[in-house]
Amino acid sequence: MKKRLFGLIGFPLTHSFSKKYFTEKFKDLGLSETHEYELFEMEDSTHFLQLFKENPDLDGVNITIPHKQNVFDYLDDLDYSAKNVGAVNVVKKEGNRLIGYNSDFYGFQRSLTEFVGTSRLSEIKKALILGNGGAAKAILAALRDLDIEVQLVSRKKSDLAVDYKESDDLIDSHQLIINCTPLGTYPKEDTFPPINYSKLNSNHFLFDLVYNPSETLFLSKGKEKGASIKNGYDMLVYQAEKSWEIWNETK
Repeated sequence: MKKRLFGLIGFPLTHSFSKKYFTEKFKDLGLSETHEYELFEMEDSTHFLQLFKENPDLDGVNITIPHKQNVFDYLDDLDYSAKNVGAVNVVKKEGNRLIGYNSDFYGFQRSLTEFVGTSRLSEIKKALILGNGGAAKAILAALRDLDIEVQLVSRKKSDLAVDYKESDDLIDSHQLIINCTPLGTYPKEDTFPPINYSKLNSNHFLFDLVYNPSETLFLSKGKEKGASIKNGYDMLVYQAEKSWEIWNETK
């Protein structure tokens, strides 16, 4: 019986939510004999096409750091999500063609909608994104797709971002604040983005892409001021589920 192979490409791959998640998913669905998920540590993206040649059963992969952008050159087409974000984290093989997607885009939108509520989300006009790195790309695109005006906040002021001191004056008018930095992630749980938490109130929604610990200092400080809070675990699950949906879509 032909196996369907999936996997994760990145470097380094010291741990993987995806492998654990899909291995358990295949077991729950009774697909362990026919489906497999492997880690493909790849330092140089020039080996990307070779990986598919060496593994003819490879139907799709997730892409993580540092290859979310440098695999573009090896793909035959990009989905709306990947074009919008400017980064790929899911690749699907369709015949001899490789198509790029961004499931973070969909995962964040779904998790945010469930968190805030459809009607309330339509009332939110402005958001602050804390961090200006790769993780912010999908969030920025997803918010703009929802017609929410976005301001990036970073340690250093730039043409695209204000610094944290300048963000003090924006907190009142920006109901939604998303942490896209690694601050607060285990084992450095005592760190947090340096926004002015005293300006938060019950009208604010704080979303943290970090999911370990389940409640970061960013979230707990917001909760103390009455803000609604949400961590990144559901987004992670939803982006994985979107990967599975993409790999199983039939044209």
